[in-house]
Parts: sequence; structure tokens; C-alpha cells
Amino acid sequence: MEKFENVIFDLGGVIINLDEQLTVNAFAELSDLTADEIKGKILQFETYKEFEKGKISDAELRNSIRQEFQVKGSDEEFDRCFNAMLLDIPKQKLELLTDLKSTHRIYLLSNTNSIHFKRFNEIMKQTVHADRIDGYFHRAYYSHLMGMRKPDVEIFETVLSDNNLDPSKTLFIDDNKINLEGASKVGIHTHHLVQSNHLFDLFA
Repeated sequence: MEKFENVIFDLGGVIINLDEQLTVNAFAELSDLTADEIKGKILQFETYKEFEKGKISDAELRNSIRQEFQVKGSDEEFDRCFNAMLLDIPKQKLELLTDLKSTHRIYLLSNTNSIHFKRFNEIMKQTVHADRIDGYFHRAYYSHLMGMRKPDVEIFETVLSDNNLDPSKTLFIDDNKINLEGASKVGIHTHHLVQSNHLFDLFA
């Protein structure tokens, strides 16, 4: 870590624990499709990607998934299923971020959306009585507020430019290997976090 001055963190699967299968299972309960039929499709759904860029509304996303995956239920039931994947934010990780912020410039870069954004802020409030996680970073970036998403090169260029960061002294950590490709293209060093709790080993 000595060669890095800046660290960019993904959120889901790195800071907040995830289990995407829980969302698949929850939608299957409201659908005529099986969990296996839904799995592997819903998060690769083009409409979902547009939702992560803030290009479509909550209602448009719900209606599109209802039609594509034969999902029935109210908006509240839909959001409950959609958010089922979002688990806990370990306090130890927040403590790690606090320590790291005193020695490095640290940033959050998340592919997310307005429905998940509300839910993980609720989880933060339940965990440490903070309204948002943003304060643990020097700056936080969310795809749906930026109009762009990982692994597109432009989102990494924006973070570098906004903060005058030298990519050769910057490390990007993500649990999704595809997202690392965009960072590498602009010269940022990358680390594929295979297990969420391996984050502690990385900064030991």
C-alpha cells in the first residue's frame, strides 16, 4: 500500500455485504418464472443498466421488470425484493475507512440506483446512526447521480479529473472483475476482491 496515495472503493460486495441470490429468490416468489430462469438475467437486463445511470425512473424500472420477468406485486413488494440483496455494513469496515482516511485520499465509486440508494442509507442509519456513508470518504460517486456507470472509462476519468489524482498512485478495489477493466484502461491499479472480508487482509 505504500506506493498508493489514493484508494477508490466499490460499495456493494466490498463495503456492504451482498447476496444477489436473495433478490433472485424474492422475485421468483412473485413470478411465474423459477429462480434459475431469473438468475443471471435480471442484473444484466439492459433496462437495469439504464436505471443505474439514472436514465429511467423507479416506476419505469419496476414496470419493465414486471413485464420481462412476469413479476406481480405492489411497488412496496417490488422494492423489498429488489433490496433483498443488500445485507449489513460491518462496523469494522467503517473503522478501517476511518483509519485509512487519515493517511490516504479515499473515494467511493458505486454502480447503484435510487431504490438501493435509499435502502443502504437506511442500513447506515441502523448501523452507526449516520444518514449516509459519504462522510467516511473524501468524496462519494454514485452512478445514478452521474449519468454513467462502471466499467465505462468516462466514469473513472471523471473521478481522476475531479480530484486531480495520479492514476499511477491510485488503487481501485471492486468485487466485479469486469469493472476493473475500465479502471485499468486509464492507468489505475486494480484489485479484484473475491471475498468481502478479504478487505481486512489487503490493509493488514
